[in-house]
Amino acid sequence: MNINAIVATRMTSSRLPGKVLMDFAGEPALVRLIERLRQSKYLHNVVIATTTNEQDAIVVETAKKQGVLYYRGSEEDVLARTVEAAQATNTDLIVQITSDCPLIDAETIDTAIERMLEHPYLDYVGNHLVRTYPLGFSVEVFRTETLAEVERMTIDPPDREHVSLYIYERPEQYRLSNVEAPYFLRHPEFRLTLDTSDDYELINKVFESLYPVKKDFSLYDIVRFLQTNPELLEMNRHIQQKKPR
Repeated sequence: MNINAIVATRMTSSRLPGKVLMDFAGEPALVRLIERLRQSKYLHNVVIATTTNEQDAIVVETAKKQGVLYYRGSEEDVLARTVEAAQATNTDLIVQITSDCPLIDAETIDTAIERMLEHPYLDYVGNHLVRTYPLGFSVEVFRTETLAEVERMTIDPPDREHVSLYIYERPEQYRLSNVEAPYFLRHPEFRLTLDTSDDYELINKVFESLYPVKKDFSLYDIVRFLQTNPELLEMNRHIQQKKPR
């Protein structure tokens, strides 16, 4: 079974354009994300699913330099782009990660993958159906064939933008499983997603403090650091997360 991370990435973010190339400890956010994905025990490849927009040529160059796979598709139809990227790279099991999550760690990813591998009757495994992990640590796992079926069935704009929305909104149709964080890591109030300049400042503080000491720092290390420096959490506490609908 080919298990690949599919990372939907583009330069033209509405709230923070160019965020995937913002610097964290001397490298772009996308490079730091790729580094962290490569620490997974289960991922065979990282696939950067970007767009045909000329502005995203630099995303492709970054993927090439990092030696990871890439695919270029629709800018607005993220669902179609993700399905096509998975099919083009012979992906059986999609591990959906967004480029908003440069801090996501291998342990969080692998816990979700293990749930799917241990319970193959499931259609979907995620860790945000009931959020216990910090925002910015979302991981979703589902089969390419399931997502391809969804892509053929829905034309609803939110479904086309938010790749797995159609699946997890239909628990009567799909077998869903939610992974909950271990007790020490249960901090859904922590905002560690890269969506605004204030988010960048907080995440940059984490990288500046932890990366020089331990390049493969984990969510455990992040939580311990933020508990020691709680004032940092005020940097982006005011930001409201956008909802899919």
